[in-house]
Amino acid sequence: MVSSSAESFRAELTREEIVPSRKKIKLPPWLEVAKPRLIPLLLATTLGGMALSEGWPLSSSRLVCTLLGGALAAAAAGALNCLWEQDLDKRMKRTSERALPSGKLSPSAVFAGAITCTFAASLLLIGGVNCLAAGLSLLGLCAYVLLYTAFLKPRTSQNIVIGGVAGAIPPLVGAAAATGQIGISAWWLFSLVMVWTPVHFWALAIFLKDDYQSVGIPMLPVVKGTSVTAKAISRYGLLTVFLSAFGILALPEGGLVYGILVVPFNSRLLQMINRLQSEPDDMSRAKGLFRWSILYMFGICLLLVISRMSIAVHSDHQLSILLEDALSKFFNV
Repeated sequence: MVSSSAESFRAELTREEIVPSRKKIKLPPWLEVAKPRLIPLLLATTLGGMALSEGWPLSSSRLVCTLLGGALAAAAAGALNCLWEQDLDKRMKRTSERALPSGKLSPSAVFAGAITCTFAASLLLIGGVNCLAAGLSLLGLCAYVLLYTAFLKPRTSQNIVIGGVAGAIPPLVGAAAATGQIGISAWWLFSLVMVWTPVHFWALAIFLKDDYQSVGIPMLPVVKGTSVTAKAISRYGLLTVFLSAFGILALPEGGLVYGILVVPFNSRLLQMINRLQSEPDDMSRAKGLFRWSILYMFGICLLLVISRMSIAVHSDHQLSILLEDALSKFFNV
């Protein structure tokens, strides 16, 4: 049961309190529909996919084309999402002042912008990278707009579990850009993003439960309640931590350095999840977990890049030698 204080807290929230960044940063309407706040994390996981490949580091031109093409594809997906959900957005407090429901932009203008971004992304990726990277970017766009937004989101409480595939495709794009193929390491990061996504999104869904409920979107906290959602977050959180450890093997080099540095990230994630599970109706804990989950995925991708740096590779070799010596002495005792 949701406590009366939690219900009162949510009922009194203004749109600015739900999305506090909106009162600090006012984006132009044409940029707002592109959902630019989502793009940096997608590009970070693209870089992570690159760092996991033997083709790292990429040439400057290929790197720029991949990231710019990915950003344009993500912008097109965001615009098409806004276009599809404009009526829904108008009824939700969190999204009621977006460019389309508020009338700042016309649907035809947004559609034209989305198509332009899609073509530009395709040209950049095909001409400056390769067809596989371009095809995967378009697949991610279609998965977000058609699979998640149009089909899964209004129909099932497991929408983000399955629909999370859209956000997990960028690592595959990065790997394809680096080597022209998708290796098992890229599939590891794809899987990690997939299991991390419910942790990330359900924490937000708890905070926005009433807003989703008001428009009939069957997010897990709406259908099953916050307690069940917190337990589900805990399960996916444990799976995220378990899978993250396999980065030690997924990296071509520097795996031990990654394995050491990832420990505090996982410890903090588990701490935040446990705090929420102990009080699933505490909106500040849900909000805190949501924010940390973003930093967590940025951190994972940063660690993958750091682990491929020459100083990290050298340290990795030294750690391997020390570990082998310690194990040999232990077993010879």
